[in-house]
Amino acid sequence: MLPAETVDCDKTAMDYPRESTIAQLFEQQVARTPDVIAVASAGRSLTYRQLDQRSNQLARHLRALGVTTETLVGIAVERSLEMMVGLLAILKAGGAYVPMDPSYPVQRIALMIEDSEAPVILATEHTRSRLGKTARHIVSIDGDADAIAQNSTHPVSSIGTGQNLAYVIYTSGSTGKPKGVMIEHRNVVNFFTGMDRAIGVEPGVWLAVTSISFDISVLELFWTLTRGFRVIIHGDEGTQTIPNEIRAYGVTHMQSTPSLARMIAVNPDGLAVLGQLKQLFLGGEALPPSLVRLLRQKFHGAMNNMYGPTETTIWSTTFRITGDSDSIPIGKPIANTQVYVLDSRLQQVAAGEVGDLYIGGEGVVRGYWKRPDLTTEKFVSDPFQPGSRMYRTGDIARFLPDGNLEFLGRADFQVKLRGFRIEIGEIEAALENQEGVDQAVVVAREFKPDDKRLVAYVVPKPGTRLKIADLRGALAATLPEYMVPSNFVLLDSLPLTANGKIDRNALPHPPTVEDESGAAPQSPRNALESMIADAWKDALGVEGVGLNENFFDLGAHSLMVAEVHIQLQQLLGRELSLVDLFECPTVTALAKHLNGGETGPRVSSRAERRLAARQQREPRT
Repeated sequence: MLPAETVDCDKTAMDYPRESTIAQLFEQQVARTPDVIAVASAGRSLTYRQLDQRSNQLARHLRALGVTTETLVGIAVERSLEMMVGLLAILKAGGAYVPMDPSYPVQRIALMIEDSEAPVILATEHTRSRLGKTARHIVSIDGDADAIAQNSTHPVSSIGTGQNLAYVIYTSGSTGKPKGVMIEHRNVVNFFTGMDRAIGVEPGVWLAVTSISFDISVLELFWTLTRGFRVIIHGDEGTQTIPNEIRAYGVTHMQSTPSLARMIAVNPDGLAVLGQLKQLFLGGEALPPSLVRLLRQKFHGAMNNMYGPTETTIWSTTFRITGDSDSIPIGKPIANTQVYVLDSRLQQVAAGEVGDLYIGGEGVVRGYWKRPDLTTEKFVSDPFQPGSRMYRTGDIARFLPDGNLEFLGRADFQVKLRGFRIEIGEIEAALENQEGVDQAVVVAREFKPDDKRLVAYVVPKPGTRLKIADLRGALAATLPEYMVPSNFVLLDSLPLTANGKIDRNALPHPPTVEDESGAAPQSPRNALESMIADAWKDALGVEGVGLNENFFDLGAHSLMVAEVHIQLQQLLGRELSLVDLFECPTVTALAKHLNGGETGPRVSSRAERRLAARQQREPRT
């Protein structure tokens, strides 16, 4: 038996400016590079000085409304230069920002507004309608632009310390209610120090693709702007524009989930364009070795696997990928961070043995907003550092002989899907709140390699006839898109184990969806319908797609839509609107739309030749 990995709390020790705030570090960078472009988006840009001045004006406007240290300020702004101005303004005013993605359902945004009790919310004229009547005071960055511009552009007097809140991010909650994680400036500033060593501080061009509701955006937007980078803010157009942005802006650094990286790589020139990057950071979900092999065909820069929960401030461990392996470690801890693999008695297990993963150190956050009970449960005393706390991640891991950490999965029903952390219990609670639902169980199933999806198993109440479309619609009204199950299965009862517990392993694989008449799915009738059906068959990992089967009922999600969009454009040899795939979610509807409303085939002979060649290479099953 290998000895236990020695807990050396000084192994990662590094000095960092513990009392500094994010805003102060940004202002120091402004003084160093005032005329360098700081951010760019959609053909517009701001220098460090311009970004500083605009955020100073908005910060003064917020101060006048009572924003100070520990004040939570919501922000519901599209991805744009204004979003960056708003985030910095909140921090300069002393407040802590609460990201509220405008694409979220109105009910979920309302819940976040109510729970956070944010007295002020930043929005735009376009997004303010998403905030509902629960919002207290809305500041419209564009609608109130004249009033904001009356404020001085000079530096705002600095208030707050490293111990004050920087942001509160809401994550999925097992009780059916999202929970806010409270992160202090010192947590983030320490993280910055860790990234200095993991990434290097030579400035470059960073393409920021992550929603601010996802904490890894802090690396893209704030570490970069305190280190002199140029940040390119990717808009809301979808993945298809990312290769063009990398090429047009000369992007050197990028961070994404493995799912997103795969979507970019299947773009006609996406893999080659990714190869232009100097550094690529992958995290948020397990990194499949097959993706690394795919990327290595063109990418020869530094590729990094990143790991960390929101509760320990973004990334807690990093691993530089240098070779080919069937398993990719999550690496070693960053600055002032300790990782422990422990048994049920909080004792270290031997290296190579599996145990529960705990994280201690400077990244451990304050706790959960207004949830002292849950904070006490998840943040426990660190037996290796008296007086400190460590976070119970709920992950299973083991130390490898070289000291790197290997992630082995979850110990509970929490899952990581497309980079998002999801508490299965929240979805189950939302389902069981629907009229006519007796029981509901949600599991994550792998449909094909590297393609994991949520499947909901629902037992109707006696005498009730449930419609899957109604269940899907009800969840879409309250949950973010990534939490709505891809597949729904109606059962008479849930399978049980011998001791009476739900047997999740015995739940059936989702069957092929039948059309409304209950008949077997109809097969494609012409070349165009075959193209569409085959593209969706490949993306969904199913044996076939009927003419009237709804792609989303079969399990499609937004990343999959982007994949099919790229494939159809290649096969058809012409441009295709991404919106069409959402608005025409069946083979019949999309084929009719592409034919200009005609039901008969209208596809070029060139496209037919592409289809024939493709079918010859990959015979239908």
